[in-house]
Amino acid sequence: MDKKRIAIIGASGYTGAELVRLATSHPGLEIASLVADRNAGLEMREVFPGFRHLELPRLIDLEALDLAGIDLVFCALPHATSQTVVKSFPESVKVVDLSADFRLRDPAEYERWYGKPHAAPELQEQAVYGLTEFYRDEIRGARLVACTGCNSATGLYALLPLAESNAVDPEEIIIDLKTGVSGAGRSPKEGTLHSEVSEGFHAYSVAVHRHLAEFDQELSRAFGMQIRVTFVPHLLPQNRGILATVYLRGEAGLIYEVMQSRYAHEPFVVVLPKGEHPSTRHVRGSNYAHIGVVPDRREGKTIVFSTLDNLAKGSSGQAIQNANLMLGLPETTGLESAPLFP
Repeated sequence: MDKKRIAIIGASGYTGAELVRLATSHPGLEIASLVADRNAGLEMREVFPGFRHLELPRLIDLEALDLAGIDLVFCALPHATSQTVVKSFPESVKVVDLSADFRLRDPAEYERWYGKPHAAPELQEQAVYGLTEFYRDEIRGARLVACTGCNSATGLYALLPLAESNAVDPEEIIIDLKTGVSGAGRSPKEGTLHSEVSEGFHAYSVAVHRHLAEFDQELSRAFGMQIRVTFVPHLLPQNRGILATVYLRGEAGLIYEVMQSRYAHEPFVVVLPKGEHPSTRHVRGSNYAHIGVVPDRREGKTIVFSTLDNLAKGSSGQAIQNANLMLGLPETTGLESAPLFP
C-alpha cells in the first residue's frame, strides 16, 4: 500500500496522541510532521514516554510546518483555533478537524453556542459533518471534514436510525450520558484533578452543554422538524469511555429491528442481542460502538444504550476512519484492533 503523508497539529494533547498511536500502526499512513507549539523542539517520547520505541518526527511549532508533499492534516487543536489555521492551508491539502470549529453548518449557531463569530464562514460551507456512518458519501469527496463531538456521536448512534425511520416520538427524547475525564482534554483544570474527580460522580453543563447544538442540528435534519432533546452529561471517575442511556417513547421490537437493519453492514457499530446492554469496558481503546435495546417495563417505552471510547471512535478513531475515505483507502484500515480488556 502506497503511504499517504500526514501531519498532526496538536500532537501533544490526548486526541493528538491517540492519532499518533493509531497512525503508527496504519499501513497506509506516514507521519511526516508533528506540531505542538508548547512542546516544540521535544521528541514525542519526551512528552509521551509510551512512544519511546517509535521513530517519530520531532515536535515543531506551527510556523515551521511545511505542507509540501502533505496529503492530509489532522487538526487536534482547541476550539476556535482551527478556523484561522485551516484558512491558511493550500486547497490541495485535505483536512480532518477534531475541534468544534466546523461542526455547525450555520455560522450564526456557532456564534450563539461558542460566543464569537465564525472566523472562516467560507470554509464552513465546504465542511462535511464527520459522523462516518451517516455521511460516508459526502466524506469521500470532501476537502474538509469536521469530526463530531464525542458525546454527540454516542447519542446520535442511538438516535439517528430511529429519526430516519420515524420509529420514536421526537417530543420524548432524554439522553442521560456518562463520560470519562479525558474528554475534557489534557490542559490542567481544577475540575479534572484526581482529588476532584475520584470517589465522586456529578452532572455538568446541565441544559447548556455545547454538544446540544449538534443534537439539535442532526436530529432536526433527520426528523424533518425542529428537535430539542433533553441531554445531561455526567463526569465519570475513569479515563476513557462514554455511555449514553436514551429514554424513548416507541416500541422496543420496532426499534430493535431498525437498529439491526441500519447497522447490519457497518464494520464498527455492533448491535447487541435484544435485551442486552453495553459497557464502556467492552469498547475501550477501540473504534467500535456498541448499541443495546431494552424494553421498559411501561408499554410503549424503550431504553436504548450506546457506548464508545471517547478518544477513539468518538474522536481520533473516527478521524482516521474519515481520512481513509478521503484518501481513497479501505475505510477500516488501521482500525480493526480489538478493544483492550481488562
